[in-house]
Amino acid sequence: MTTTKPRHPPLPALRSRPLFIAEVTVSAVHAAGGLEGAKKRIADVSGGSFSGERLTGTILSGGTDWLTERSDGALLLDARVVLETADGALVGMSYTGMRHGTAEVMARLARGEEVSPEDYYFRIQASFTTSDERYSWLNDILAVGVGHRQAGGPIYEVYEIL
Repeated sequence: MTTTKPRHPPLPALRSRPLFIAEVTVSAVHAAGGLEGAKKRIADVSGGSFSGERLTGTILSGGTDWLTERSDGALLLDARVVLETADGALVGMSYTGMRHGTAEVMARLARGEEVSPEDYYFRIQASFTTSDERYSWLNDILAVGVGHRQAGGPIYEVYEIL
């Protein structure tokens, strides 16, 4: 029996740790429309909050989430928000993501009905930017999150990828 030599050294296991839970407030959604399979909706982020062991504060108004509705009903997210930490630092957060489920579940979510987060897929990937030295470590991490859509906006559990 022959064994083959690995082509690379062993890679580290993917690990994560909780970063924060964010509750985002959406004040309006504008149906810009577009071609089938690429219809746009723009959601105005009017505020919110985030809380975690190393990072806590508010989400400032003025952010947006550009949603693209695919022809299969899935939504692609492309959001930009500004976080203000409890001690006054400003942090830009950019995230993309995807939300999909059965046609019935997606219709219920669109109507603002409560749907169990177990009934659909809602994930984000995030990055951050800041000039505040206390939080400069955020410039060097990637994060992922699991979302839940409620009538007033999404909730995300966000994890730092180590």
